[in-house]
Amino acid sequence: MTGSNHLAVGLDVSSAQRAVALADQLRGAALVFKVGLELFTSEGPPIALEIAKRGRLFLDLKLHDIPHTVEGAARAAARLGASYLTVHASGGRAMVEAAVRGAGPDLKILAVTILTSLGRSELDDIGFEGGAHAAVLRLARLAMAAGAHGLVCSSAEVSELRHELGKDPVLVVPGIRPTGSEAGDQKRVGTPRAAIQAGASLLVVGRPIIEAENPRAAAEAITKEIEEA
Repeated sequence: MTGSNHLAVGLDVSSAQRAVALADQLRGAALVFKVGLELFTSEGPPIALEIAKRGRLFLDLKLHDIPHTVEGAARAAARLGASYLTVHASGGRAMVEAAVRGAGPDLKILAVTILTSLGRSELDDIGFEGGAHAAVLRLARLAMAAGAHGLVCSSAEVSELRHELGKDPVLVVPGIRPTGSEAGDQKRVGTPRAAIQAGASLLVVGRPIIEAENPRAAAEAITKEIEEA
């Protein structure tokens, strides 16, 4: 496995033209491209179809709704050719089960545990007392029992989740910042090396690549660090 297999580039831009140009520039340096809410809301399903032609499509829509609605949305995502789709584990077991049903055989459902932008004070404000660690473990167990194929978690939790859940779940780690990069609005961040060594399957990197002077060189530097790890 090369480093490019473990790198998902977050195409966190608002225009199809910019997203397609980035995907073309980065093709080969990364094999997975993440389309999130900004791009999907701006450009709709056509951009997902375009990105799916250039690599494995990661639809990061973080679905959180009643089971019937989420099942239909997952079915639609599968028709777009997505390889991964995110839902919120906090939507509950029935919702995650519905997402898995709608996904069919080729789309992997990834359950988001706790957003990496949330620190201790924010978690206390919304009722997750005890900090991120306990909440992540509780939501991870719920999602995997409901049939999710993997989880989205921070680099701080990935080691324990890998130990507890074994080798099969896809563990996706956002909030990845190469050494020297600014954290931005992320609170729980980690380096590519640390996340891979802890057991991550897929690292999501957005701004450190797409805002770099040379995005391809930035992506290749990260894949090299992944391979060394």
